[in-house]
Amino acid sequence: MDPNGAPEPTLPPQEQMRQRRLAKLGALTQSNNSKPDEATKSDPSASSTSTSTSPAPAPAPNAPNSNSPNQENTRPTTLPSHQANPASSSPSPTQTQNPPSNPFSQLGVKTKTESGNSAAGNSATPSKKMHAAREEKFEDWSHRVLSDIFRVTLDETQTYDNRGNKLIYLPELRAELEQSGDPIKLTASSIDSAILEAARHVPANKALLDYLLPCWKRVVRANKPARPPPPEKQAVLSEAKRLCMSNCIFALTMPEYFGRDPNPEHDSLVPYLLRHHDNEDGICLDFFAEAVSRIPEDDSVAPIFTDAMVRMSEKLATMTMNDDYKPYINCLVTYARFPPLLNALTEHPRFQVHPSPNMSKEQIAVASETETILGPFFRISPLQAEVTKTYFAGARTIDTGRVKSSQSALQMTLKAHQSELVNITNALVRASHGARNSTLDWFAFIVNTNHKRRALQVKPTEVASDGFMVNVTAILDHLCEPFLDTTFSKIDKIDVDYLRRNPRVDMSDETKLNADQATSDAFYKNRVPGTSNFISEVFFLTLAAHHYGLGATNSKLKDLDKDIKYVEGLIGRIEDEMPKLQHDPIRLMQARTHHQQAISSVEKYIALKFAIEGVVLDESMQTLSLQFMKYVAVWLLRVASGTDYKPGKEFKLPLPAEEPEAFSCLPEYALQDVVENFKFVFRFLPQILISAIGDEITTLCITFLRSSEYIKNPYLKSSLVTLLFSGTWPIYHRTRGILGDLLIGTPFANEHLLHALMKFYIECEHSGVSSAFYDKFNIRYEIFQVIKCIWPNSVYKDKLSRESKVNKQFFVQFVNLLLNDATYLLDEALTKLVKIHDYQKQLHDNTLSAEDKDKVRSDLEAAEQQCQSWMQLVNDTMGMMKLFTAALRDAFTMPEIVTRLAGMLNYNLESLVGPKRGNLKVEDSKKYHFDPKALLSDFIDIYLNLAPKPAFIEAVAADGRSYKPANFEAATKLMEKLNKSPEDINQWKTLIVKFAQAKERQDQAELDLGEIPPEFEDPLMGDLMTDPVILPSHNIVDRSTIVQQLLSNPRDPFTRMPMTIDDVVPANDLRIRIEEWKAERIAAAKSKASDGDAMDTTED
Repeated sequence: MDPNGAPEPTLPPQEQMRQRRLAKLGALTQSNNSKPDEATKSDPSASSTSTSTSPAPAPAPNAPNSNSPNQENTRPTTLPSHQANPASSSPSPTQTQNPPSNPFSQLGVKTKTESGNSAAGNSATPSKKMHAAREEKFEDWSHRVLSDIFRVTLDETQTYDNRGNKLIYLPELRAELEQSGDPIKLTASSIDSAILEAARHVPANKALLDYLLPCWKRVVRANKPARPPPPEKQAVLSEAKRLCMSNCIFALTMPEYFGRDPNPEHDSLVPYLLRHHDNEDGICLDFFAEAVSRIPEDDSVAPIFTDAMVRMSEKLATMTMNDDYKPYINCLVTYARFPPLLNALTEHPRFQVHPSPNMSKEQIAVASETETILGPFFRISPLQAEVTKTYFAGARTIDTGRVKSSQSALQMTLKAHQSELVNITNALVRASHGARNSTLDWFAFIVNTNHKRRALQVKPTEVASDGFMVNVTAILDHLCEPFLDTTFSKIDKIDVDYLRRNPRVDMSDETKLNADQATSDAFYKNRVPGTSNFISEVFFLTLAAHHYGLGATNSKLKDLDKDIKYVEGLIGRIEDEMPKLQHDPIRLMQARTHHQQAISSVEKYIALKFAIEGVVLDESMQTLSLQFMKYVAVWLLRVASGTDYKPGKEFKLPLPAEEPEAFSCLPEYALQDVVENFKFVFRFLPQILISAIGDEITTLCITFLRSSEYIKNPYLKSSLVTLLFSGTWPIYHRTRGILGDLLIGTPFANEHLLHALMKFYIECEHSGVSSAFYDKFNIRYEIFQVIKCIWPNSVYKDKLSRESKVNKQFFVQFVNLLLNDATYLLDEALTKLVKIHDYQKQLHDNTLSAEDKDKVRSDLEAAEQQCQSWMQLVNDTMGMMKLFTAALRDAFTMPEIVTRLAGMLNYNLESLVGPKRGNLKVEDSKKYHFDPKALLSDFIDIYLNLAPKPAFIEAVAADGRSYKPANFEAATKLMEKLNKSPEDINQWKTLIVKFAQAKERQDQAELDLGEIPPEFEDPLMGDLMTDPVILPSHNIVDRSTIVQQLLSNPRDPFTRMPMTIDDVVPANDLRIRIEEWKAERIAAAKSKASDGDAMDTTED
């Protein structure tokens, strides 16, 4: 094929160029293997082998000292060498070749060259008196501009241009022009040959782009003149630009064309992409734009950029935020400006993880972070181990101020990095439909392969890193931002059927809100036709990312605190042991080694803790996260209720009796993420909630406490109480916290909150988990705090009164458990106080050995910890009873309640004022939250609250176990010390008299009845039955006994089988017999009393 012949017209222009150049490359190769004269005959473009045809002009006036040969202008070894010694050359009087035109001469500007003497014999140097530039011919302009752009010359003697830039002499092109008879000037038609020949002069140890990219920068500048050039000049510049880009592409894809062997180090854009756009050898935006415009016609262009990005990604995977990572990020940000490049990236095999059969789950989990194109960019984070040591060097001894400043710097750096990741991701999802899907697939693979991050025991090497996952979560939050408006206008777009429509998110192994695995599998097996919208895709991806990403990192803070505490304890023990090893050098050396290792470990833990706090406590990140969680909360309420609820609209409770399968089969983390996120913000960043909180969070908590059957996990339900409790913590000017005013003032809370709290107070008694007995006290403590917060609103007093009348059984069960708690907690707390009293007394015993004292101190510490917990719960329980009994006397003196209440009060009154009260005296009682005066005052207040009710007086007096008049007299003596008012003291004394009178009456009645027949006695309590009932086990007990039993444990006391009060059958025949027997005994007693009175009268 003739290299100068036209390619087949049917081929695209770029392919024509390729074919032409390949043909020319073949011709050049052939000429190199033949004799010089044969090469000239076979290829007109081949260079002349004679050097006599080239004139030897003087060097350029402004050229540097050129005594040594010009190595850059040396021709290839296959061609005759032209080494001119400028020092020995002299001007030729017959020379007609003009030196390159000085561009300043066109402006009439006098240059240094113009003021000097010309070294050339007849060079056309402007006169000093010339003030206007001569009109330059088009051919001269073309030659000058192209020479300036490509730094080439057809004059062997001109080694530098008038700016001092070294020029490449093109003997082959000159010979070609001489042979064809054309002027010895550079023109548009000779650009291609000029570039080819000039590129062959680039040393082999340099990349071709080192020459071509500066040419590109110059041709771009030439194409942006202050004034538009004439069409013929613009055509030359456009052609120069086109051919320069073409040769840049060929330099990367076909180095053989330039006579070079492939070299991965040279045939890549990587080093040039990492340089700034403004650098002469950096890739500018015009280069990107021109290259991208060729992608539709030239399939070799896109791989140049994708392969370069793959190499940069691989390099970035080995770097941290301590390294110079910014050029890599900047490069991808530049890519993000050009959708075709992003489309090419998403189609590259390295964009996704392609697991091989021999990869373990752990390897697959971390692959996204290091083995995909985007992974290393998301991996850069201040949570990388090396970076935490830099930010928090000497973390164990660092002062608080420095920690804060380091965290602020960390946040600023991360915020800037995440901002660029957001721009990149936004560009990807907008580049094309295919790029969007690939990007979503990449995010989905990450969350689907990192479920293990929420395991109880997590090995960092088996899951993606915290920094990577936090960045993923933050960027997904930003993808959601456009639809997270305050009016929830786009919440309809979130389709619950997404999870039944080939979802990207895999939650098959996740625990569901209220469905077992079989039910869930059956539900999701029933697929729904159609496609999911982008909002639904991003919503569910972000929800999963919060669970496995930011949520898992937040929870890591607790684990770090435990690790730090443990290692610090270990360091302390080693330091205590080291003085004892001074005479054992080997063990001392081992101890010092372990000591240093422990210090290194704790330094690492503390630095990581500070870094995590700095990352997750960023207000802007958490504010956006909070906004997303508000959307999730509203969406959950809509799914559960089957309504179009939005904040501000009416929401009805209870929820439908039939729970929607779409809700019950949701992953548990859908609700867990919301609760954990709000709890975290309440604890660490409550200030961002002041302007962000709405009634959606209170509605969520109240709804699923009121309809708690919608949620299976008891811990998840209890976290709703914790969330409400957290919202009542005082902050700034809000004494009731962030949620307090909403709980007090909103109609929805007024209507449903109290019932919801009472219901869960009852429900947590039997949660079905091993730690339920102790967990319930913490839950109930939080319930008390919420009730105390809302109690000033009289609406809640009315609601409690209504519950005692309308839902009597429900109310009785609630109060019974309240009494159970008070009894148990008081007993435990006072018992621990007695032990503390004894331990403190023993420590003052000087006869004890040091070892025994250590044992006593250890026991004392354990007792103190338990006592502090129990006593705090006692104080809140008694405070709640005080509030309730003051508001609802009738409710607390119902037959089902009053007997137990009176017994509890009498028993604990004896502990506080009885003969053994001295055992409760401990050193520093406030340390244990124990204030005996305040506690006794609460008891007296409860007695006085219920004093007007005869049923209460009778119940107190009837308590055969604990009613002792002496205790009441002792309490009377202490009341003055309690700062009780005279009115209260008088009421107390009056109440004592009533107790005594009631006791007298009861004792007389007992004497009148005499011995009770066994068949009339309650088998459990030993008392006379008044309302006998038959249980399912056919045993007979008094109704009041089984009611009390079922309140605490809904089982038959004889068979332990489940039962309710509705299962009992009245034993009417037995009741009638008991009533008849009582009537007989009472009548006999009265008759005997009247006979005795008559005899006494006669004697008188």
